[in-house]
Amino acid sequence: MKIAIVNDMPLAVEALRRALAFEPGHQVIWVAGNGAEAVQLCAENTPDLILMDLIMPVMDGVEATRRIMAENPCAIVIVTVDRQQNVHRVFEAMGHGALDVVDTPALGAGNAQEAAAPLLRKIMNIGWLIGGRSAQVPQAPSLHRNSASRQHLIAIGSSAGGPAALEILLKGLPRDFSAAIVLVQHVDQVFAAGMAEWLGSASGLNVRLAVEGEAPQAGTVLLAGTNHHIRLLKNGTLAYTAEPVNEIYRPSIDVFFESVANYWNGDAVGVLLTGMGRDGAQGLKLMRQQGYLTIAQDQKSSAVYGMPKAAAAIDAAMEIRPLDKIAPRLLEIFAR
Repeated sequence: MKIAIVNDMPLAVEALRRALAFEPGHQVIWVAGNGAEAVQLCAENTPDLILMDLIMPVMDGVEATRRIMAENPCAIVIVTVDRQQNVHRVFEAMGHGALDVVDTPALGAGNAQEAAAPLLRKIMNIGWLIGGRSAQVPQAPSLHRNSASRQHLIAIGSSAGGPAALEILLKGLPRDFSAAIVLVQHVDQVFAAGMAEWLGSASGLNVRLAVEGEAPQAGTVLLAGTNHHIRLLKNGTLAYTAEPVNEIYRPSIDVFFESVANYWNGDAVGVLLTGMGRDGAQGLKLMRQQGYLTIAQDQKSSAVYGMPKAAAAIDAAMEIRPLDKIAPRLLEIFAR
């Protein structure tokens, strides 16, 4: 894989070079010392993947991510030495299309290969994504919902560009919204709690991490909070599971959407937002086949038109809407 490094700290650059050297298939094609330099170099020689620092002179990683995804899009992973201190910047960068975030590998501390493993694992997963790996088709659901039930659920999936998209969507909903909401966003579990807090503060809604064994409830937005998949069980409660272990998307939107198609008793809407890859498309189609309304974000408003495009291609989405028109549609459906 052709990889670029954007970082103004020589020690961090060296740590990344040493980590990448453990995988012979990776080639560092250029190094930029700030975001502005990265934007220029990306236009001249677009890599498969950029390892992007956040805090840099001239232009920071957030603005550089925005510019690159608008002008010469490619996969971007945020690499930072202090994720917790920069949590809002991380979500802002992800809103512009960054796929993931990881700590800078420690240089000269303990086992170097073990220190490099988290970064190399994320790069491997992204390699599958940009290589076009097709999603596994879930089994067709065997159960049907009870149409007489008045429970309402909105199942939302998002990936690259998702944090910013979710902020806009949730801001369009009132605090007394009558439907339960469950969000599945591709984000590492160390950031999940911070993301829930950030979304709650930005939207004014009650947003928190989903707890094992609880049921979705009106007035609460639940965010999948671990690196395991989240699914709805037959008894209507939520559970975390490592299965399927071969899913590169963690948590998988397809896994959750499929469980909703199988087990939800009531009315539901599936919403698939911006993201790279195909996760969520097959699950959204299963929801449509069960008679649920399914919505995909349109190309113009998507930071990365991958997952919604995949859903549109297989006719999984009954409606394709701009991001700012999705919340009004949900209000129309679930008006008190």
